[in-house]
Amino acid sequence: MIIANVELLPCKMPKKDPKWRFALSANPVSEGWILCLEADDGVRGYGYASATPHMGATFDGLKAELDHFAPALTGADPFAATAIRADLDRRIRGAHQAKAAIDCALHDLCARALGVPLYQLLGGKVRDSVPILRILPLKTPEETAEQARVLVDEGYGYLKIKVDGDVDEDVARVAAVRDAVGPEVRLTIDANQSYAPKAAITAINRMAEYVIDLVEQPVAIDDLEGLALVTRSVPVTVEADESAGSVAQIFNLVARRIVDAVSLKIPKIGGLREVMAAAQICAAGGVRYRLGAAVGSQLLAAHAMHLAAALPGIDYACELSEFDRLLDDPFTGLAVEDGRLTVPELPGAGVELRTLDDSAAAAGA
Repeated sequence: MIIANVELLPCKMPKKDPKWRFALSANPVSEGWILCLEADDGVRGYGYASATPHMGATFDGLKAELDHFAPALTGADPFAATAIRADLDRRIRGAHQAKAAIDCALHDLCARALGVPLYQLLGGKVRDSVPILRILPLKTPEETAEQARVLVDEGYGYLKIKVDGDVDEDVARVAAVRDAVGPEVRLTIDANQSYAPKAAITAINRMAEYVIDLVEQPVAIDDLEGLALVTRSVPVTVEADESAGSVAQIFNLVARRIVDAVSLKIPKIGGLREVMAAAQICAAGGVRYRLGAAVGSQLLAAHAMHLAAALPGIDYACELSEFDRLLDDPFTGLAVEDGRLTVPELPGAGVELRTLDDSAAAAGA
């Protein structure tokens, strides 16, 4: 079997709430590309390339990278993933989101060709489902609390509150959400680099009164000394996200014990294989890990769910249902029930493209 055709489909999904924002960005549309790899026997595999400018990937830039990589894929054996990745790395350094889409599409194609769920190619599953953490965007404390009530009523037991560096306002958000959802719901905080280290320490220590499990990326991406200071100074688990943008960066975080935990994301780190390597580094160093926000199509969430099923060290809720806040998803097949997402058992990633024509039309192509 060889790859006979490489196809790209634009994927633009409006947000149900066009005012959805966080500390680094506000965009009413989630953008990306669907990569389709078709084998010479007609089997297709799909990957999602996520356009995340704050992680260095734009919509137009991704297309240019994927077009540049296409000759390395055409005529290749999809099972030769190691050789393909080495070729991609020689062609462009970095380009994690584009390489992640290729890696996922290769795995999807191979699993579909074998007629097995994707997790079988990742060593098999150690769990059937994971609890899902839903993200609350930046709003006033009252609006944030109201959205928290809605999600809890839908069955979610884990929530992440976006904050933006205004200590008093951020503490008020946490207090309002805790008051709205009661003591049983698990809360985390995501600052997206918005604090200076001492402000982060002040804010987190005040928020601890309202019982939060974790605070994500409190300080700037390159301020590793500040990140370490925050980790040492607060009673809450500190997790790296933007600072954990590659396997090498994660190794540094773990080796120096800069954080307590790491948010692993397929697009950010560069693919399923890279996330598995990063997870092994975390496990060896005694640093916790989980799968962070998979923002995009159900296709991306499905790949992440297979990964979550195969990684033994995940011990906290993962952020794999953000597709639920997007419209016009070209893929279907996932549904959250009672706050949990179950790994699909169909061949490949377990989600299906509605139709190529309909998907292109929905994306505005």
